Amino acid sequence: MLRDFKEPGRPRPDLVVGRDEVLIAAREQLARGGSVLMHGPAGIGKSTILRTLAAEYTDSARTVLRCSATESESHLPFLALADLLGLVIDEVSDRLPAPQRDALESALTGRGESTLQRDGLALRLAVLSALRALAAKGPVLIVADDLQWLDSASAELLGFAARRLGGMPVRMLCAARTATDPQSQEQDRHLRALPPETLAIRVNPLTKAQVAELLGHRGYTGLPRSTVRDIHRTSGGNPLFALELGRALAESPTPPRPGEPLPVPTSLRALVLNRLDMLPVEARRTLLVASAGARPTLALLHAAGRRDAEAETAQAAALGLLAPEREGPGVRFAHPLVSAALYAEAGAQERRAAHAALSTAASDPIERARHLALAATGTDPAVAARLGEAAAVARDRGAPSVAAELGLLAARHTPADAVPGPDQRRLQAAEDAVTAGENDLARDIAREVLGRAAEPADRVRAWIAVIESAGQSIAEVDAAYPQALADAGDDPRLLALVRYQLAWRALVVEGDFAEGHEEAAHAAQLAERAGDRRTELLALAFQAHIETLMGHPDAPTTIKRALKEPQDPHVACHHNGAGAARFRWLLMSDQLPEARKTVTALLREVRRRGMVESEVHFLRYLAETELRSGHCGRALDLARESLRLARDTGIGEGSSAMLTALAEASGGEVDRALALAREAAEHAEANGDLMYLSRALGSLGYAQLVAGDAAGTVQSLRRVRELEESLGVTDPARGRWHGDLAEALVRVGEYDEAQDFIVATREHALRLGRESVLATLDRSEALLRAARGEQEAAVRQLTSVQDRLAKLGHGLEEARAAYALAGLRTPRPGPTSYDEATRLFRRCRALPWLRQAEQAMATPAPQPPAAPAPAALDALAVLAATERQVAELVMEGATNREIAGRLFISVKTVEATLTRVYRKLGIRSRVDIVRLTAGHRTN
Repeated sequence: MLRDFKEPGRPRPDLVVGRDEVLIAAREQLARGGSVLMHGPAGIGKSTILRTLAAEYTDSARTVLRCSATESESHLPFLALADLLGLVIDEVSDRLPAPQRDALESALTGRGESTLQRDGLALRLAVLSALRALAAKGPVLIVADDLQWLDSASAELLGFAARRLGGMPVRMLCAARTATDPQSQEQDRHLRALPPETLAIRVNPLTKAQVAELLGHRGYTGLPRSTVRDIHRTSGGNPLFALELGRALAESPTPPRPGEPLPVPTSLRALVLNRLDMLPVEARRTLLVASAGARPTLALLHAAGRRDAEAETAQAAALGLLAPEREGPGVRFAHPLVSAALYAEAGAQERRAAHAALSTAASDPIERARHLALAATGTDPAVAARLGEAAAVARDRGAPSVAAELGLLAARHTPADAVPGPDQRRLQAAEDAVTAGENDLARDIAREVLGRAAEPADRVRAWIAVIESAGQSIAEVDAAYPQALADAGDDPRLLALVRYQLAWRALVVEGDFAEGHEEAAHAAQLAERAGDRRTELLALAFQAHIETLMGHPDAPTTIKRALKEPQDPHVACHHNGAGAARFRWLLMSDQLPEARKTVTALLREVRRRGMVESEVHFLRYLAETELRSGHCGRALDLARESLRLARDTGIGEGSSAMLTALAEASGGEVDRALALAREAAEHAEANGDLMYLSRALGSLGYAQLVAGDAAGTVQSLRRVRELEESLGVTDPARGRWHGDLAEALVRVGEYDEAQDFIVATREHALRLGRESVLATLDRSEALLRAARGEQEAAVRQLTSVQDRLAKLGHGLEEARAAYALAGLRTPRPGPTSYDEATRLFRRCRALPWLRQAEQAMATPAPQPPAAPAPAALDALAVLAATERQVAELVMEGATNREIAGRLFISVKTVEATLTRVYRKLGIRSRVDIVRLTAGHRTN
């Protein structure tokens, strides 16, 4: 069998980052027998994708023909054709008529003077005949890279044949370079060389998270997230550019300081600035000023002294260095790397001159201060003061990342004996970095200060930045607490800061509610004594949070204390502030409209302030509110947004994955829900975070229930019960997993445990007035009654439950009650029994639940079976209700899958139930059940 004539190294599919959608679309097209053209700018990853797909489809093709054109050889006629057909000409030449064979051999070998003008028809027909001959023996795959450099003669011949191959098994897999501008239609001219209906797929830039993953795959690990952000911005998401920038950083002896550009390697400078030498010197200076500006415009360039900016930028645009600006008078580089390379190419004196010109030309105070700093050298108290003021403006505008950069620039220009000093400015920058979600930058700044600071206040402030930059992984910075306490001494203000952090440690690491409550109360007292209202408010909010989880009656009072004036604007909207504590109380108390109003306002404010960590939390809180309200589609969108932001910043990934798992199981894809829940549990386990471990396992248990894995649900939620009992969590409204566990216990036949659990949980819910929890417990109890044969009582109870949940506004739980009720309709549930449930699930956009209901509707009501003999029924008397139902269906000859469908349980649950049946009846297989019945009938 003829194989590929060129054996390239096979790529590793696991190293193809961020291209799932492109690969899926291409695979589907190739599977249909179609052809694919991938296009995009240089370095975007077309060749990597091409090699990956070619490796996958090589085995399914008898013949693989390859060519890869180059710009330097594009003038040579028939070169690509020789690459494609040169090694198979002997196999097909005897199938060609003599004129076609002579013309093709002449073109491929260079002997003679074959041209399209002289042998045009013969050559065209020869290429078509050769491909048809190869296809007659088996599928043909043509792989062509860099189609833009294909010589014109080969392109014309290939296009002629491609348009006439019809239903022959010939697929083409090609890649072509097109413009950076996604609105360009350059790919249309390349499609002329491919079969009709070829799928053109644009390969787009990578996201920041994908760039981070790509850098990690190539060994550039440990880069700060702020650096990854700069790499993504400078590369424009181009993987080749990103990797080259990563390599330059890895090879650089000193990383760039804040405000400085990334080092651009010579290879990239040559790639993007190859036309720069064609510009006059003054035009190059104008472009340098534009590259130094944050948002360059012609007016800004004029104000910076560039009088001929219009003409000079027009020259640059004609050379492809600048791109047309569609939305205004701005000056836009063709690619962000052009700007970075221009700046990197300039000398230090030229850069300072550009910044000096912009420091007076820029209208924005933040930009003026930044340019002033980058134009200056050495310490200068006036420059430092201007930068400090600009940082405050940035902070107030909701740009803490900019404030951190300006703060570090201010520290660089601050004399050692100034007030505030360089370290105070650095610590403020670290705190701004924490607010912006740049935790690794904050940690690095704080560690640098700790290396030299002697003042207790500075050291404690630095330790707090180290702890807060750890996020939920605070177990990793355990050594910081005793050192912070030692530095705090007996200063009540400093002690309050440390005690507040110890309260969080007690909760997250130790899982000790009592200690956490005590530390928070102590911190609030110390802060009050020191007059530190900000720390007092945070400590009171934390105290209220723990009291809420413990079901403590003082929780509302503590929340009111935390909401009293005076308030700190930053704390008021912080995710650990009193507003967040009040939201949790409202949500757990079933006050859903007020909870939504509260968290929406908080989310709006933290977005205005640029508080990224709080934004991650409040997106999740709003998603949870919508989920409780039965708005599953909206909840899923919010949860996915929270997860994207969490992964982008490295903040709260586990908790966002946990909530997204709940949302996916309710309104999205159950398989994804299961994967996310397990990911969340792994995060919590790795971080030693028992609080979120219980939440993660709760989401896993729910996803397993939706998936029909009742046994898995029981296993997961039993562990949640153990964790929360050990933690001291007594409020069942915290995770609302209790009804799911009770329902799963019923499904697996553990009736006594289900009843005991319902009774115990109901006691806590009654004490705290958790009405929606009581309703879900009643729903599970109704299912338990039905399993025990109390059909009428179960129907009455479920009817009441549905009504109560509707009044509380818990739309999804209401729909689940209607679904459970439909399954209990007598004498047998039929298709119309599920109308109400499907209507409610559709209203909630609860797609996984809706699919279950629609499947139940589509399942024809079973015909009454021939009743087993009385003696056979007596033999089944030792079985529980579900076990008996399964055994009776086995007697009817139903398969495990049919039993699962008729009883609305998973196949795994059927198998587990049958294992218990065998044990109780003293038999070994389902065949023995049938024999048991047959034996009784023949007696």
